[in-house]
Formats: sequence, C-alpha cells, structure tokens
Amino acid sequence: METMPLKDPQRPPGKEVLESVLKNSYSLYDELIKIITGPEYNLVTEWHYYNDGKAWLCKVCFKKKTVFWLSVWDGYFKISFYFTEKHIQGIAELDIAESIKDDFSSRKPVGKLLPLVIEIKSKKHLNDLLTIIKFKKSLK
Repeated sequence: METMPLKDPQRPPGKEVLESVLKNSYSLYDELIKIITGPEYNLVTEWHYYNDGKAWLCKVCFKKKTVFWLSVWDGYFKISFYFTEKHIQGIAELDIAESIKDDFSSRKPVGKLLPLVIEIKSKKHLNDLLTIIKFKKSLK
C-alpha cells in the first residue's frame, strides 16, 4: 500500500515540496489550482496538517462548503469528493468516464457519505474532474 509523502508537520507543501513529490504531475496540479481558484469556479484552497492521518491535505471550499479534498502522492495527486445517497443518480447522469462511475458505485461508504476518488495522473482526467466540481457546487 502506498503511503502519502507529505508527512512532516514542520514542512508545509509549498511549491518546491510539491514539485519534488509530484514530479511531472506538478504542471497538471498547478493548472488545476489556477482553474479552480479563478473566477469561473471561485474555490479556495486550504492546506492543513491533519493529525488523524498524519499528513498534509488540501481542503477545497466554495464559501463554507467543502467541495473536495486533495492529497499528494508520489508522482500524482488524488481528489476525493463525498456525496450522500441522494446524489447517486446525479453522479450516474454526469457526462464523465464510466470507470469513475463504476469505481464510485463499488466503494464502501464512510459513515453516511459515499466517496468518489479520482487519481489525477494526466490531463485527460481534468474535464471529468471539472464536471464533478460543478455538480458538487450545485448541490444544496
């Protein structure tokens, strides 16, 4: 099982740290952050060290609502959304890769929440990710 590399609470994930861990995926991360913090999405990123997982995570919010969590791994990053059961049909109707929908439907709930996790390793994942972000922002 892979471990998260951002484990040092004294070393916040600034540009140099992220570039060293993400390697070739850093430009993809940088592009994503520019898009989602721009005027179209208007999201805010907050890096925090979480003691329960002993790692740095980026919480991405719209106003007071958490839209998704971003975790950094060796050479890529993961985006984790959490939905309730009432959103299953909405996810099924999104114009995103079937593999994402299949993975979502097969994941075990975390309490009452259903996780949707995407590993971002190439630019082809960005459109699906942005579609899911728009969906999540639209939820009440």
